[in-house]
Amino acid sequence: MKNATKFAHIGRPKIGVGTSVNPPLVRASTLLFDKADDLYNGGHRIYGRHGSVVHDSLSEAFCALENGAGTTLTPCGLSANTLSILANVKTGDHVLITDSTYGPVRHFCNSQLTKFGVEVEYYPPAIGADIKTLIKSNTSCILLESPGSLSLEIQDLPAIVKIAKANNIVTIVDNTWSAGLVYAPLDLGADIAVHAATKFFSGHSDILFGAVVSRTEAMAKNVRLTAAAYGNSTSPDDAYQILRGFRTVVTRFERQEKTAISLATWLQSHGKVARVIHPALPSHPNHDMWKRDFSGSSCLFSIVLQPCTETEVLALLDRLKLFAKGFSFGGFESLIIHCDPQLNRDHDPKFGGPLIRIACGLEDITDLQQDLTQGLEALRLDGEIT
Repeated sequence: MKNATKFAHIGRPKIGVGTSVNPPLVRASTLLFDKADDLYNGGHRIYGRHGSVVHDSLSEAFCALENGAGTTLTPCGLSANTLSILANVKTGDHVLITDSTYGPVRHFCNSQLTKFGVEVEYYPPAIGADIKTLIKSNTSCILLESPGSLSLEIQDLPAIVKIAKANNIVTIVDNTWSAGLVYAPLDLGADIAVHAATKFFSGHSDILFGAVVSRTEAMAKNVRLTAAAYGNSTSPDDAYQILRGFRTVVTRFERQEKTAISLATWLQSHGKVARVIHPALPSHPNHDMWKRDFSGSSCLFSIVLQPCTETEVLALLDRLKLFAKGFSFGGFESLIIHCDPQLNRDHDPKFGGPLIRIACGLEDITDLQQDLTQGLEALRLDGEIT
């Protein structure tokens, strides 16, 4: 069954007489029982923090998306990443993190994991099987993000997974860029796929949400128990909205993917753009790996401008009318950000010019291209005489 069909029907109540198309929304902290033993016999959900029917339906949808054995829902994408790490590390461990990881994840690792005696090491995204040179006897997990959310490097997941399995190391993949629709890390052997459902599954930039999907029942239980210990919980209203987003995610994703490829292809020939970074384009250094492991692309790509000052970069962004300045992606609106202020790498990717990230929304592609055209036309490069 294709995803578009699957997500239109998954997690819905069994049809009877006058059945609602989605599961009922239940708001509750206290859950009541007529028998005292039911509070402690382990056979029931006993408190609102443990979820509801709509949470169960959403978890079912994420398991179907990633072909996973279990899902734990979290308040945001960052918490999904941090939970997946915390479930698999202890004091004295060594963890390997891709150097292209999401900035707040990097901050968590540097400020929190290290505080509790975990050694954090960042590896270059192109390392592939050579990651074996970084493995230590106490390495417990490897955190990947493919592609990286700013610089869009594709990682050789099968090669890394092979090394990890041989050393009993857990592999965690942030799969937000693909929405799980065009990349299947669990099928490639990873242990956990993480999603910032804030992006594509919300689709409207008004909900924060995350999901941790585990490949095995044992890992799913490990994550679930860790989440319970940390007091993890999510709102039923938010879970309902994310489940609703599942119904249309394929249609929205395909439209945004098409727009991004078209704009990226056009920008390759623009004189003020030094480089376009989009894995679906043959010019991308990891294009062959993308073709091997992915079945499509996404709404998000980056460009490197010809050398110019930061003042000129900011003026360019401010000239745009349809591309708003803001973080995130996967919503209905197009966004653009200047990446240089947040680039924090142990291994310099050497862009050679300002890095700009573009997130394509649902606007008409012609209008978006015209907006970029007028913005770029006024961009003054280093050495230009005006």
